[in-house]
This record gives sequence, C-alpha cells and structure tokens, in this order.
Amino acid sequence: MKVVIAAILIFTVLSLANAQPPPKKAKCQDKYSPCYNILYACPESCPQSCSVDCDSCQTVCDSPPPSPTSSKPKRVRCMNQDYPDCYYRQFTCPADCRDSCQVDCATCGPVCDCNKPGAVCQDPRFIGADGITFYFHGKKDQDFCLVSDSNLHINAHFIGKRTTTMGRDFTWVQSLGLLFDNHQLYLGALKTATWDDAVDRLSLSFDGQPIFLDESKGATWTSPTGKVTVTRSKASNAIEVEAEGNFKIKAVVVPITEKESLMHGYGITPQEDSFAHLDLSFKFYSLSDEVNGVLGQTYGSKYVSRVKMGVANPVLGGDREFHSSSLFATDCGVAKFNGNNPSKGMEFADLNCASGLSGSGVVCRR
Repeated sequence: MKVVIAAILIFTVLSLANAQPPPKKAKCQDKYSPCYNILYACPESCPQSCSVDCDSCQTVCDSPPPSPTSSKPKRVRCMNQDYPDCYYRQFTCPADCRDSCQVDCATCGPVCDCNKPGAVCQDPRFIGADGITFYFHGKKDQDFCLVSDSNLHINAHFIGKRTTTMGRDFTWVQSLGLLFDNHQLYLGALKTATWDDAVDRLSLSFDGQPIFLDESKGATWTSPTGKVTVTRSKASNAIEVEAEGNFKIKAVVVPITEKESLMHGYGITPQEDSFAHLDLSFKFYSLSDEVNGVLGQTYGSKYVSRVKMGVANPVLGGDREFHSSSLFATDCGVAKFNGNNPSKGMEFADLNCASGLSGSGVVCRR
C-alpha cells in the first residue's frame, strides 16, 4: 500500500511539473466590432500576452521588452531656454528608441520620436497635431496624401502584405514624394532581402537628381539655393531633412524583423523580404488653416478628430479621399497645393505636449 501511495505521489508531482500553464486570453473592447467582448486565447507563439485587433478579429502578440544591446543609447538635451529648470539637462533615450528621441522640455523628459505629435511609424501609426493616436492602413502598392497645403504636398507610397487570415493589407510607408516651392524631393527605403543596419538603404533625390551623402554621422548635403539641407543622424539609415521656413523631417529606415512578424502575424520570413520602410517624424513651420491630408488635417484650427475614441487601435478611414494617382501627383480628393507660400501661416515647430505622450489622447498646446 505504501508503495502504491508513493507511486501516486510521484506521478502527481511529475504531472504538475510537466503541466503547461493555461493560455492567456484577451477581448476586443470596441463595441462596434463584430467580435466585441468575445474571449480569444493568445497563440502559443506570443512570448508574453496578446490583444485583439478589433478590425480583423485576430489576436496580436504584445511586444516583449527589448533585448539588451551592446551599443550605448543616444543622449539628448533640452535646448529651449524658455524652460530654465530643464534647459541643457541631459537624458538617455528610452530602451525602445535608443537612437531616436528628443527631450520634451515641458515635462523635462526624453520622448521617442515615434511617440510625438507629427509621427508616422510602424504599420502606419499616426499621431496628429492634437496628440491623438490613430491608424491609417491604406492599401499596399498605392500612394496616399499625408499633407496638402498651398506650398507643401506630401504623398507616401505604401508597401505591404496580406495574409489569408486578414481582411486588409498590412502596410508600411516605403517612400515620400514632397512638392514645395518649385521643387520635388524624394525620400525612400530601398528594397532589402537581408537586413544589415550598417548598410545604408536610403534613397534620396532632389528635383530628379540623386543626393549623395558620405556615410558618416553629421554628413550634410545642401541644395543649390541653400534652403534645403539633408543631414545624417547616424552613419546609415537615419537622416534629418529641413526646408527653411517650411518643414523638418526625421526619417529612419527600419526592417520588419522575424520577431515582429511572429508577434503581429505578418507572415513575413527572412528569406522573403525585410520590408524595409520609413519611421517618420514631422515638424511644420508654416501651415495654413486649409491644410489637409491624413496627417495634415489634424493641424487645421477647426479640425475635429473622426477616429473612435476609447478603442485600443483607432482607425481612420478615407482610402478614396486621400488616394493619389502617383507619388508626385497632387490629385487626391483633398489636395490644396498650388506651389505658393501661404499668405497667412501658423507655426507648428514647437508644440508643448505636457502629458501622455506615449499613448492615446495626448494633450498639446501651441
């Protein structure tokens, strides 16, 4: 009898040791979605937990903490003397944007470029001038108007992929076509099968002529008029573009990694394509009240957000409204461009966002 009891105890202990924990579960919280409040089990491939994409009714793995790297993160300072308590204080960029952050002098802390108003990153996630985060998916292999004003028009070319389980394309911004004054500026990420961050994959041209930059941090190109500059933020795949009195753009070429593909269900394999694309951060110096476009409309003084508030991933529609026939076309339904400087402009270079910069519903003031 004792032998039998001992055997049962050993079997029980071994069974408990080998037992798998029950899978974590998630719900869609958007009451307008067909899968509202339905409980989904997280896939085994999710390293931590998951959430539900209420548009596709598919589970999406939550991002794990970034793995440590040997490179040192970038250090940045507040350079605005209007904030004496923060002026010239130095900060280290957060772990999830080690090479691309700025100091928000109002809150006196570092903020990732992709979490500031004017950001267009990932698949694509926009943060408007009002600080509200939203997604605009568009369609793969097509062009959409991001900003259109009397003297600035910006189109984006979307690349992407559709899997058998998705009702829409996964999309990313591959390139920009900018028109201003009498100029055209192209900025794009080259198609890349195997990603190596040390190999520059930026493609640039100004008025149809290629721009060549030394592959060293701080290398600068200046237009013949001296009013447009392109500067490398690091030796490869990161630049700042500025047109005097008009705009500044930070652009970083990034891939879709195997881990990201697994977490979000993109279905992208390393042998197929890295889907190199642009993470972007915009500043505008002189926009009119009539500005429009996916991002541009949020800078209008009378703009009221159309996205559903209170949902995890608010999506902005309007594929037809913002569609352009080509990268340098100005024929989208909301086009305002005529190549002239606006007679009445508004300054958007220094938005002070004092709360919630990393999430939805950022409150900003001009």
